[in-house]
Amino acid sequence: MLTVTEKAKNKIEKLMQESHLSSTYFLRVSVQGGGCSGLSYKLDFDNEQKPGDQFFEDKGIHIVLDMKSFLYLSGTELDFSDGLNGKGFSFHNPNASRTCGCGESFSI
Repeated sequence: MLTVTEKAKNKIEKLMQESHLSSTYFLRVSVQGGGCSGLSYKLDFDNEQKPGDQFFEDKGIHIVLDMKSFLYLSGTELDFSDGLNGKGFSFHNPNASRTCGCGESFSI
């Protein structure tokens, strides 16, 4: 399961409203190769289910992970910060053994 903080929830809802996305859209969270630690996080809005997708809901946010990403992200919390030192989404991934300095990539 992937969870979202209240700040992340508010930002996701705001982005969906600004993009005029209907309630059929959900947040697709995935992992792809790349970044300085080997794997990087990816966030998108999507409205098409794919075989093997794992569906979750937290604080009213519908979240979808493909099976590969689910294995890397199980137990992860998605947060959002708008402070001076770090603006944007961040992942608190208990499965990551190492993360890069910017926090956008990790390794297992």
